Amino acid sequence: MRVLVVNAGSSSLKVRLLEGEDLIGSYEQIPTEIAPAVEAVGHRIVHGGTRFTGPVVIDDVVEQQLHALAELAPLHQSKSLQALAAAREAFPDVTHVACFDTAFHARMPAKARTVALPRAWRDKYALRRYGFHGLSHAWAARRAVQLAPTARRIVTCHLGAGASLCAVLDGCSVETTMSFTPLDGLVMATRSGSVDPGLLLWLQERENLTAGELTDALEQHSGLAGLADEPDMRALLARTDREARLAVEVYVHRLAAGVAAMTAALSGLDALVFTGGVGENAAAVRAEVGGYLGHLGVDIDQDRNRNARPDARISADGARVPVFVIAAREDLEIAGLCTTLLQPR
Repeated sequence: MRVLVVNAGSSSLKVRLLEGEDLIGSYEQIPTEIAPAVEAVGHRIVHGGTRFTGPVVIDDVVEQQLHALAELAPLHQSKSLQALAAAREAFPDVTHVACFDTAFHARMPAKARTVALPRAWRDKYALRRYGFHGLSHAWAARRAVQLAPTARRIVTCHLGAGASLCAVLDGCSVETTMSFTPLDGLVMATRSGSVDPGLLLWLQERENLTAGELTDALEQHSGLAGLADEPDMRALLARTDREARLAVEVYVHRLAAGVAAMTAALSGLDALVFTGGVGENAAAVRAEVGGYLGHLGVDIDQDRNRNARPDARISADGARVPVFVIAAREDLEIAGLCTTLLQPR
């Protein structure tokens, strides 16, 4: 089946036409001219809430329900829905399928997904830790098993403009760093990651901030941008000033601590994966993270790391835990989900 995959992220739009695992074409906008070649369109949708825990065929009702979830992922959902509307208009005669970043985490154990807030709030608003980047984490974990067939306990590090970790046990997500929204967890390009809620309440009162102003600061002006006025990790690694170095150190410190926490959730570590724009391209970040994790059996070979091109093993010979750089292929994950849904065996 030829599937056009529309992947609208927080900072990019990727459109690819695939048949099986073969890439037929790559585009920077919706390619209306290829309509005769398209048999289905698969969309990356960030938030599925509690309603959508797997891929679903999109109709007008489903699209309205997706709009209702936009406030939970404001940086992402609106862009995904804009791309969805454009694609449905461009390809009105083919089936469109929504594939969700939250779905991979939908069956996390209760101890991992439950938030420690009053039951009345949890029940009324379906409060839980949803997790995100599930399409990327699912692909990276599956690819890691192809490269290390005995690996059962895998930590995947999706590091891009947004960043999250996932603890994967036998192909299933059991813990992740993002929570109710994609704002929680690691330091990101412009997002703060985890911050003491008491600090935010204190700031809101002292600065007389509205909820919208606070949201904008946390989503758009924090993270690496807040630390060093620069959201791009490549630019920060090229700088030598104190603020840039501190930003990288904070990023790496939180990332390494997160990997250790994911390892604890798995009761051990059989493989570590770096993926996403930073994960695939920032050898210095991978090296510094590896330096924190020797006690877990991680030993990165510096030559392999420096010269790595996905998909590659960068761990040293004899290292207990294999470490991989794996290309983020959400497009393949989405195309596979669409094919399985529309052409079940």
